Amino acid sequence: MLSNFTRNIHFTRLIKAAGYLREFNFRKLNTSPEPLFHVDVSDDRGNRIMFKMTRGQGGWQFVPQQLPSWVENAESDLSRTIDEELG
Repeated sequence: MLSNFTRNIHFTRLIKAAGYLREFNFRKLNTSPEPLFHVDVSDDRGNRIMFKMTRGQGGWQFVPQQLPSWVENAESDLSRTIDEELG
């Protein structure tokens, strides 16, 4: 009997954004044919900001959506973090 196992990838990193260390939670979505990560973070008021990142030209990029500027400014740090985790 053959079994297929899909490895779940999820991790948390502290990344400096808008002058504060913020906890970003990453989870790889295996349901999509292209590489896709679900990311969430809390803002200053405790509201969760959720977004997706996909593999694009030159690294991981946001799936088009409206995000606060401090999240958009952290895109390169988030991309580098995903690449480091995937190793």
